[in-house]
Amino acid sequence: MDGNGSPVNQIATNKANRLHKETSPYLLQHAMNPVDWYAWGDEAIERAKAEDKPIFLSIGYSACHWCHVMEHESFENEEIAAILNEHFISIKVDREERPAVDEIYMTAVQMMTGSGGWPLSVFLTPELEPFYGGTYFPPESRYGKPGFKDLLEEISRVWVTQRAELTSSAGKLADVIANASERENDAKVEDLSLQLVADSAQTLIYMLDQRWGGLGDAPKFPQADLFKLLLREYVRTRNDKVLDAVTLTLDRMALGGMYDQLGGGFHRYAVDRTWLVPHFEKMLYDNAMLSDLYLEAYQVTGDELYRRVAVETMDYVVGEMKDEAGGFHSAEDADSEGEEGKYYVWSKGEIEKLLGKDDAQLFTEYYDVTSGGNFEGHNILNVPVKPPEFAKQQGIPESELLERLGEARKILLKARAERIRPGRDDKVLVSWNGLMISSLALGYQVLGEKRFLDAAVEAAEFILDNMMPDGSLMHTYSKGSANVDGYLDDYAALANAMVDIYETTLDYKWLETADVLVEQMIKLFGDDGAYYYTSVKHENLIARIKPMFDGAGPSANALAAEVLLRMARIYARDDYMKEAEDILKAASDRMVRRASGSGRMLTVLSDYAGVQREMVIVGNGNDEEKAAMLKEVHKAYVPNRAILFGQSGQKPWSPLQEGRGSIDGKTTLYFCENNSCRKPMTEISEIVKVLRFESNKQGEVQ
Repeated sequence: MDGNGSPVNQIATNKANRLHKETSPYLLQHAMNPVDWYAWGDEAIERAKAEDKPIFLSIGYSACHWCHVMEHESFENEEIAAILNEHFISIKVDREERPAVDEIYMTAVQMMTGSGGWPLSVFLTPELEPFYGGTYFPPESRYGKPGFKDLLEEISRVWVTQRAELTSSAGKLADVIANASERENDAKVEDLSLQLVADSAQTLIYMLDQRWGGLGDAPKFPQADLFKLLLREYVRTRNDKVLDAVTLTLDRMALGGMYDQLGGGFHRYAVDRTWLVPHFEKMLYDNAMLSDLYLEAYQVTGDELYRRVAVETMDYVVGEMKDEAGGFHSAEDADSEGEEGKYYVWSKGEIEKLLGKDDAQLFTEYYDVTSGGNFEGHNILNVPVKPPEFAKQQGIPESELLERLGEARKILLKARAERIRPGRDDKVLVSWNGLMISSLALGYQVLGEKRFLDAAVEAAEFILDNMMPDGSLMHTYSKGSANVDGYLDDYAALANAMVDIYETTLDYKWLETADVLVEQMIKLFGDDGAYYYTSVKHENLIARIKPMFDGAGPSANALAAEVLLRMARIYARDDYMKEAEDILKAASDRMVRRASGSGRMLTVLSDYAGVQREMVIVGNGNDEEKAAMLKEVHKAYVPNRAILFGQSGQKPWSPLQEGRGSIDGKTTLYFCENNSCRKPMTEISEIVKVLRFESNKQGEVQ
């Protein structure tokens, strides 16, 4: 590993397996295993057919703690490796590099066992049909799981003695997966109304942990899109219970151990109900979606905590996850020096030594640091009492408290930087970068911090310059090359990001790029109803899936429907609108049945069925007037809006601009809702008043 914890570029090839030629950091982590690994591809599949051997498929990702454990226990074990090499063709897959492969075989394991996760361990026929699977297996039987060595020997035996039964069951399971992916819902909800959104919001409120926030008990995942949906529902209905659900959850996450109280940014999820103990990996998509959520919550509530968390999270991503060339890396590992969380936790003695008696006492009380610790004898920093109440308890002004804590954090952060940092997965994924670009654009809109816009534009330009070699998107970039054809969420997330940069800068080139991506998306992935996840350019798998539910990130079909809806309104394109409607109809029954897995799709439905707003700015050549007007438009929380700009006297590029010019030679805002327009506005004070009203007015279920 190098200084950043990334796999070294030079691997001793005389001891390495085939994976040393790959670019995925996760695959490179396994390049020195004694297992005769193949990357996913024709070479491995053809060898399995030629030698009539079953395939062992191992799927994981670089920041996965239990993936590292299974590697150390089993894949570095010479005896186990010998069994794999003699009786199986072993394929290692980075789930982030090949998400379609992961989705298909995760579905298979969930069907076989009722649960899933990573590392994902699946046994396939040479025709890629799954017949047995699970997640982590210990080398010897324990934890109620069979030992991996014994399992390999048993599967090898059964492959010889019960082949017909195995292949028959594998074929049937593959058919079930393929048919489920192809079949549209028989029970569609044709009435795509806000009542479905309102009912789903009530379902989510019912599922809320009323003390600690979040849904359910433990483990707890952030599920940012669900709470973005509830923010929209609060603004629409002014139901305080809905806002309370959001603020309770956001407070608990921000003050708990899942949030890095020193360096900013969120860990993957909490293993407990109280958000205290995380799995320590940091994923780009989590930090993209959560910074976006906290920005919107700040717009709605004005709570300084939410602003600070959003800023710290975006600063963490820009400062620690940004590639020198412009894109954003995928993840930071949970482990350093072989121990999960070691980089992030503290003993009370360490803190006292660094800060001195008085400041250490204040710091340890505020961040709940004790001699016994709260995590394996050490302390995960967390905040049991919010700053105003804690300052009152200490008898000091809140400003003094925040200043002293800020100085102490700098000292500890500097000391932490001397530790061995967790490994970083430095591949650039388009879909996750799209989410981060959108969040950074919103960061500039809400806060006016130009560094966030600069980072968003730089990442967008990196992708357009380096990840579209033949005019269509590639999925991943690592070690100087772009690989794997883009998936649906790559196109949809990046197109949404292009619209967000356009609405931030009013530079039309970004909207043109979005339109190119949307046209390609329809051509490559489109179908009646929902879209396929893989394009017509991808290799054939045992199923061509149509993902509807959110997973760790947003549903790819929800992202597609979102950008189709946005572009339909900007350009008044009925064909785009129909594509969005068809996806929503295909997903409608799923939204009814499983609201908790449909946050992004329900948000798109809320936008589709809710109040439609267009803000058309007509310029007069005065950039200062335009900037002042745009600043006010950006600051207000007015969801489901389309922002357009054109110069007075120039040919309109959207029907929404037709017949609209500047009034009295001034930059002018035309603000319309559901095809009903206010009188044109030229004065900033009037615009502020109207937008404040829009942010605060009460809605009704439609």
